Amino acid sequence: MSDRYGHDVVVVGLGYVGLPLAQAAAAAGMRVAGLDTDASVVASLSLGRSHVDDLSDDDVGAMLAAGFTPTTDASVVADASTVVICVPTPLGSEGGPDLGAVVGATRSLATHLRRGTLVVLESTTYPGTTDEVVRPILEAGGLVAGRDFNLAFSPERVDPGNPVYGIVNTPKVVGGHTPACTDAAAAFYGKVVDTVVPTRGTREAETAKLLENTYRHINIALVNEMARFCHDLDIDLWEVIAAASTKPFGFQAFHPGPGVGGHCIPIDPNYLSHNVRTRLGYPFRFVELAQEVNASMPAYVVRRVQDALNHDAKALHGSRVLVLGVTYKADIADQRESPAVPLARGLLEQGADVVFHDPHVTRWDEVGADVPRVADADLEDAVAEADAVVLLQRHRSYDVDRLAGLSQRFLDTRGSATPRPHVERL
Repeated sequence: MSDRYGHDVVVVGLGYVGLPLAQAAAAAGMRVAGLDTDASVVASLSLGRSHVDDLSDDDVGAMLAAGFTPTTDASVVADASTVVICVPTPLGSEGGPDLGAVVGATRSLATHLRRGTLVVLESTTYPGTTDEVVRPILEAGGLVAGRDFNLAFSPERVDPGNPVYGIVNTPKVVGGHTPACTDAAAAFYGKVVDTVVPTRGTREAETAKLLENTYRHINIALVNEMARFCHDLDIDLWEVIAAASTKPFGFQAFHPGPGVGGHCIPIDPNYLSHNVRTRLGYPFRFVELAQEVNASMPAYVVRRVQDALNHDAKALHGSRVLVLGVTYKADIADQRESPAVPLARGLLEQGADVVFHDPHVTRWDEVGADVPRVADADLEDAVAEADAVVLLQRHRSYDVDRLAGLSQRFLDTRGSATPRPHVERL
C-alpha cells in the first residue's frame, strides 16, 4: 500500500461481519481502522472488549496492539486506500432489504471519498444495489467509478461459531463495476484470504450470495416438510437422512428443525424473491414456498408439544414448558431471527407457563413477555419438574440423553436424543 494513505483499510460496520474482517486485515499486517455509528461499540472495542462470538477479548486486544483504531469519526475514510462497507441489511416492511444503513454509510463515505480509493460493499442485498444505489451516491461529488475510484461487491460468508472455516480460509467472491475494479478488489482481498474468486461484475457477485442461501433455505424447507409427514407415517426421518447420506455422490444431508434463524437463511432469499417480483412481475415460487414452510415450523412444534401433553392427559394451558436453547445456532450467543421467539409466543398464547435455559443467554425478553431463566445449577431439577421440555438448540454443554431421561415429556427438534416412550424427535 502507498505511504500516502494513513490506513490500508477502513471497515465500516463492526458487527459479526466487519469485525472479523478487520481482525484478518490487521493480522495480515495492514493498518486498519473500524468505523461504526454506535459509540458504545467503539468504546467497548477501544477497551479491548469483544461483542461478537467469533472474537475474544484477547483477539481484540491483539488487534489494538497491531494498531487497529475503532472510531465514530467518518473522516477516517479520507486517508484510506480501501473502504469496506459491512453494515446490516434487514428485511424492510415490503419484503425487500432495508438499505437505510447502506445508504447512510455510503453518503458518509462520499463526503470524504478521494481519488484512487477502492470501495467494496459486503452487505447482502439484491442484484444491482452496488451499481444502482451505491455508485450514484459516490459519484455525486464528481468522481467516476472505474476511472477515479474503484467500486466492487464481495459477499460476506461469515458463519458464526464455525470452528473450521473463517475469513482467511473461506474463498472470497469479488465482482467489480469494471474489470479493473475487480482486479483492484481481488488484489486487496488477496492479501487477507487464501483464495479469491473473481466474477464478471457486481451483479454476479451479489446473486452468488443469494443463491448460496436460497439453496440452503429450500433444502431445509424440504426436510422440514418431510418431518411432518414422516411423523404421521411413523417413519424415522433422522434414520432416513442417515441412510441417504451413505450415498457417496448426488446427495447432501440437510436436517429438519424448529424453523430457520440467523442473519442469512430467513432473510437473504427474500431479497431475491422481492427483486424478481418487483422487476419482472412474477414470483420466485421455490423461495416463497420455502419461506411458507420454514416460517410455519414454530407453530408445528407448538402443536407437537400439545400432542405430547395429551398423552399424559394434560392440557397445554397451565402446563410448564421448559425451552432449551434460544439462540439461532448452537454454541453461540447470537439470537438474530431465532425461531425460539415465535415458538415461545405460540406457547404463551396457548396459556403455557414457559421458562427457558440457554448457557449463552442470561436474559430473554425477545418474546415481549417475561420468560424466566432457569439457573444453570437448577437445570436438571427444572427438566424433571417441567410437564414438557423442548430442545431447540443443542449446545455443547447439554447432555441431551441425560436431560431427556430426567424429563416427563421431551421433544427433541435436533434429532440428538435417543427415542424412548416419553422422548420424541421432530
